[in-house]
Amino acid sequence: MAVNIVPDPENFLMEAPIPLPLLRQPEGGGYVQREDCQDMPRPYEAVYIFDSTLEDSAVTEKLDRFHQLLGTTGEMKIDHWGRRQLAYPIGTKENGYYVIARFDAEAAGIPEYERALKLDESVVRYLLSIFENEVGAPPMTEEELALAKKRGDDDDDDEE
Repeated sequence: MAVNIVPDPENFLMEAPIPLPLLRQPEGGGYVQREDCQDMPRPYEAVYIFDSTLEDSAVTEKLDRFHQLLGTTGEMKIDHWGRRQLAYPIGTKENGYYVIARFDAEAAGIPEYERALKLDESVVRYLLSIFENEVGAPPMTEEELALAKKRGDDDDDDEE
């Protein structure tokens, strides 16, 4: 004698739902990992484009003020690229003063930092991202350099 396991399609929703097992949680509630990670500083990279009419000293003062809002921990690497032509005009501006900064900061200070950047009229554009690794190929070892040089020499022999 066969047992019909397929539910009746007309009364499928009327049947009692299958109870799910209760999730086990520690006493006092669940554990949220994000709460622990907020205090940990993370590496950031910020690219700023300032108004090109600003003097270098004014740009440095503004950067100091912005970075004080972050409460940075550790070393801060700032690379001034200087005045360059923009890829496309932004409003009436065709040139900008580029600065790239790398720093470690806690996530709690980021909203106030970004608010200050948005309110400052001398900041044409900015981009803040989490810094994960260097862009480009990794440096070559001495063996790899010697092998590449040998391959380059071999290629020259074929041209003769």
